[in-house]
Amino acid sequence: MESGVSEVRPAFVSAQRQFKMNDSIQTDRRKQPRGLFFGWFTCIACLVLAAASSPAQKPDDIIRVDTELVTFEVNVTDSDGRPVRNLSLDDFQVFEDGVERKPDFFEAVSKSDAGRPMSIVLALDVSGSMTGPEMERLKAALASFAAKLADYNSYFAVTSFAMEVSTVQSFTNRRDKLQSSIIRLKRDQDGLSTHAYDAVDHAIRLLRTKGPRYSMNRLTKRAVVLITDGFPVGDTVAPDTVIERANLAETSVYALILPSYSRFQVTKRPLLTPLEASGIIDRTGGRSFYATSNNFEPLFKALEDEITGTYAIAFYPDKNNGTRNEFRNVRIISRKGYAVKQNRVGYKPHQ
Repeated sequence: MESGVSEVRPAFVSAQRQFKMNDSIQTDRRKQPRGLFFGWFTCIACLVLAAASSPAQKPDDIIRVDTELVTFEVNVTDSDGRPVRNLSLDDFQVFEDGVERKPDFFEAVSKSDAGRPMSIVLALDVSGSMTGPEMERLKAALASFAAKLADYNSYFAVTSFAMEVSTVQSFTNRRDKLQSSIIRLKRDQDGLSTHAYDAVDHAIRLLRTKGPRYSMNRLTKRAVVLITDGFPVGDTVAPDTVIERANLAETSVYALILPSYSRFQVTKRPLLTPLEASGIIDRTGGRSFYATSNNFEPLFKALEDEITGTYAIAFYPDKNNGTRNEFRNVRIISRKGYAVKQNRVGYKPHQ
């Protein structure tokens, strides 16, 4: 059953620090008995009184995690381009403006109960260029993909786009609701535009306002999976604006390019699409995947391996380093020589 979270104490931080969070999980709400409400109210009141009577804390001991903690999503691959799993914090070095610094938090996506959860928006292009049979195959593969990632304590939202962007299903961790939303996806035969950038922007807004930022006291991985032709048309939001918003929301964008969409050369290698050329994928730490046949299962399997092979490295800004609003460059490298891809190149402390 879905459950709301309004304020938690993260498992990844020091027990001496108290954290306030504004994030919440949007879930189905059911009426609660009046006695239960007063029970919760009494518990909260007791906690407030206990805090008031405890030894005074310094103001700096209360930290707003959603604004202060700076998080970087990291993908690590070997020489053959395969994701590298089971790494620890000791396998990485973090440099801020060329000076090595120690991270305050590290975690990998995992199927274990203690693993890092995920918040993912599935954004599907339903414009007229997609065929009916292709749509049905895609929905089956998409349902299978979501079912596999559900084992990772994941929350999904489903959107569709053509000339308009629509939310088919807001965030849920219930498989039945997710499956039902995928089944409801329909092809827009009259859709002449492909608002891909608008769709990503909409997904980021969903993640920021309705997605669970923390689940089971753990920071979630945020991602947008865009299934489209790679040729956006008619968007109202510019790519650079979407990239900036994705970086601020610590969100990676992945793109799946389907067979009827792919533009192949004589060598059978796909051409770079305008979507990829915009930088919206590379500059957010994502990756593009091309389907070379009508079988979408290998495509989604590769995407699954990519998403579940990521790490989160985070730290609190050093207030003694430069000015508060000054952009700081961050570089993360592997001590073992693996290729490391970050979701952004740096940050501003006030963001």
